[in-house]
Amino acid sequence: MAHQVLMPKQGNTVESCIIVEWNVKVGDHVDVGTVLCSAETDKSTIDVESTASGSILALLYKEGDDVPVMVPIAVVGEPGEQFELPTVEGARTEAEETPPSAPVIEAQGPVPLASASAEGSSPRARQRAAERGIPLSTVAPTGPKGRIIERDVLARSGEPLSPAARAQALRDQVSAPLTGSGIGGRVLARDLTVSDVTQTVTEGAYIDIPLKGIRKITAERMMASITTTCQFTMTAWADARAIKRLRSEFKAARPELGLAGITIGDLVLYAVAKTLEEYPSHNAHLYGDSIRQFASVDLGIATDTSKGLLVPVLKGSNRMSLKQLSDRATVLIEKAREGKATPDELSGSTFTVSNVGAFGIEGFTPVLNIPEVAILGVGTIALKPIEDEDGDVAFIDQISLSLTVDHQAVDGAEAARFLRALTLNIKSIDLLLAL
Repeated sequence: MAHQVLMPKQGNTVESCIIVEWNVKVGDHVDVGTVLCSAETDKSTIDVESTASGSILALLYKEGDDVPVMVPIAVVGEPGEQFELPTVEGARTEAEETPPSAPVIEAQGPVPLASASAEGSSPRARQRAAERGIPLSTVAPTGPKGRIIERDVLARSGEPLSPAARAQALRDQVSAPLTGSGIGGRVLARDLTVSDVTQTVTEGAYIDIPLKGIRKITAERMMASITTTCQFTMTAWADARAIKRLRSEFKAARPELGLAGITIGDLVLYAVAKTLEEYPSHNAHLYGDSIRQFASVDLGIATDTSKGLLVPVLKGSNRMSLKQLSDRATVLIEKAREGKATPDELSGSTFTVSNVGAFGIEGFTPVLNIPEVAILGVGTIALKPIEDEDGDVAFIDQISLSLTVDHQAVDGAEAARFLRALTLNIKSIDLLLAL
């Protein structure tokens, strides 16, 4: 009996996954555990394994499709076995002209989903392009493996063309303007007068990159953060001599102690975790008309990856030793950058730290990772003139700190007290480690 392989559920927050690449094709034999495809959630990349043994009878989605979790993506069964295609909205929309609700087909009936890419565009894309008088040579592809699909043509569409304009655009392989001189902006033949040279320069001057996956989720969350909160940022400098000295001592320590990997960033994270214990107002989430403060400090570490911004979470960081914190942070960051972090490892933070000190940035405005009420931006270490109690001025290493808070949940004075406490804890990190 044919078996349906489902897109697995990845934690409680993941609603869909984008199929990045199929590793199998129709007719291939697979076993339980065979990796059928790789898929991208809003936070990481996963391998989707077969849950049955047999022959691949059908692949229900294309590379690049955004697939809801817990819906069929493939059918596995005996070679030659007949089966009923599951009715799934959006499945098999371009690579296979058979509608998703087709009754029963032969085992080898479904064609490999990449077969329509031979001419560089899907049948629907060619049809839409002909209807709209759009030369396919002027369309930027966003489909898998550089393929032009229907949405690419629709994105290139503007106002409707007159029959004469459509015929001329296709004959001369020129791109019509988005609006023309006809009634209601209709594009007429006389509007197609842009020279080939100008057209080539215009078309080659930019590329449209669709927002999807992690980049799309980040964009949506950043916009929601700005539009639903009342953010303000204050900055300060902390004496960095102690953390620089400790970092040097750790690097020079006996290898068997395992301290060489502790970074200045780890020392700052440690100080933040301890300071948040003193100021639970900043270790909180805002939900409508209520503020939820947490006993556990679960630090989010903003991490730059090839797929975009990810935030692995250092859970229980306030209960860790410095070495434990450093070791765990290293593992989490590496997994995030390799696309191997689980959804649980990338969710649940109560306070986030974004460190851009390696880029030489002195100060910036970090954006809240909602529903958190505060986020810390860490900048570079720089020499700053400091006046001592005797009135003498000396240049001292200082580290830049930028604190953004939601004024709906945290008052300015409380934010200032937190930032001052953090600067003192960084300055006296030696004493903090003894607690």
